Formats: sequence, C-alpha cells, structure tokens
Amino acid sequence: MPRRRRLRKVVAPPGFRGYKPYGHAGRKQHAVELMYEEYEAIKLADYDRMNHQEASALMGVSRATFARIYESARQKMAKALVETREIRAVYGHATMDKSWFICQDCHARFSAGQTGQEEECPVCKSESVELLNKDL
Repeated sequence: MPRRRRLRKVVAPPGFRGYKPYGHAGRKQHAVELMYEEYEAIKLADYDRMNHQEASALMGVSRATFARIYESARQKMAKALVETREIRAVYGHATMDKSWFICQDCHARFSAGQTGQEEECPVCKSESVELLNKDL
C-alpha cells in the first residue's frame, strides 16, 4: 500500500486559468493540465530564483519531491510549447496559506480579509464571489 500523499503548500493560486497558443490553425488537441503545485515550483525555482532546498522547505515537501514536481512542470510546459497545446491551471494536491476567492464578474483573485469570509469583491464590489480553494 503506497504512502498517503501530503498536500503541497502553495502561497497563492496562479493569476490565470489557462493559456492558448496564438496563430495555430491545427487540429484541436487535449490541453496540458498544470497543477497549482507545479506552477508554484516553477515560480519559486525560476521566477524567484530559489534553490531546490529553500523552495522545498517553503512548500513543505522534501527536496527530492520538489525536484519531481519541478521536472513534471517543466515537461508539461515543453510539451505544450512544442505540440502547440493549451495550458490549463488545475487545483491538484495543494493547500493554500489563506482562503482565496475569485469574482465571477471581473475575475479578480483575492485572499480573505480579517473575518476569513469575503462577501464582496474588493475591485468591482460585486457580491458574486466564489471560494477558489474549496477542497480544504
């Protein structure tokens, strides 16, 4: 029986739902699903320029697990670029520091305030907000 998979800590959700290739008139292919923890690994290692040891501590996983997550993310990104596939952000096996919400009207993403529950969007003041990390 395999070990139970630990949730990976993500500071914030990605600021996108997906990317589509521009100028490709080929046949429709399945999208590549980039999980939140893979996005976080790419962000920490490449954007924030952290080494694997620092990034793994921040995500709450071992260095070897971080390296596997990072390699999987790089492989998916390469596949999407070479095969001109759409990239979609999916929840995966992640947990977030705070509760994050998304506005259904303006699509703004924001974290919970003092109360922990948001009832309106801070950008457009709409009341149609949805909890982004429902799985927690």
